[in-house]
Amino acid sequence: MNIKQAATIDEVIQLLDEIIETAKLEQSAIGLFTALYREVTIKVKEGIQNGSFQNGERMEKLDVIFANRYLKAYYQYKAKEKASSCWEFSFQQAETFWPIVLQHLLLGINAHVNLDLGIASAEVSTIEDIEDLKSDFDQINVILSNLVGHVEKCLIKIWPTLTFILKLTGKIDNFFIDFSMKTARDGAWKFANEFVLVSEEGREACIQERDEKITKIARLVSNPGYFVSAVFKFIRLFEKGDVAQKIIDLQIVEQKKAECVAI
Repeated sequence: MNIKQAATIDEVIQLLDEIIETAKLEQSAIGLFTALYREVTIKVKEGIQNGSFQNGERMEKLDVIFANRYLKAYYQYKAKEKASSCWEFSFQQAETFWPIVLQHLLLGINAHVNLDLGIASAEVSTIEDIEDLKSDFDQINVILSNLVGHVEKCLIKIWPTLTFILKLTGKIDNFFIDFSMKTARDGAWKFANEFVLVSEEGREACIQERDEKITKIARLVSNPGYFVSAVFKFIRLFEKGDVAQKIIDLQIVEQKKAECVAI
């Protein structure tokens, strides 16, 4: 099995681009979260270059470790080998018809932030200095939250009726994504502080235990109850475009930060 791993942020972006292009060709919903994650990675790179982080070298190391966990899970899944349970569930859902774009994004956020971010944060820290990471950790999550508005614009392109729904609900989808990111962020930081205390020998068991908890959350995202599921099915029937077009709609033009690519 050829598990591609990155050594730099530029390599991360390159590998994410490969996954996105493969997803477009295969009409795979895996590319939806990957497109969003690519934008997060670009913003982190820009933040390092602009001095937005207290420790740019440490942040690049964290970003690469963070990304490599996603890349490893992806290539394991493609090779039909066992990946992290929460990622495997997310990838399996990408092969089914009914999940809406928002669910695909939330499943990716759940796995990558709730599981991978805490592990990566602990791996660039020690018991003595993990608190020094808090400011930069929070800055990553500012980047995540700032993309919520862009995601909303892209979702409107995919499901035009959403404009009307947003007026009625007070931007409930914005709240849904932002709330999930805040919850995931807080949980990831708590887990990072717990994980950094675990001995090397006990870390794999700790990861598996955490993975099981996060997979339970993924199942709730996938099946949020009869009424919400019925609403999501209605949305799914009226989503615009095939999977490749939806991926394109989620890609943000770097020169126009608030715009989605239009074809």
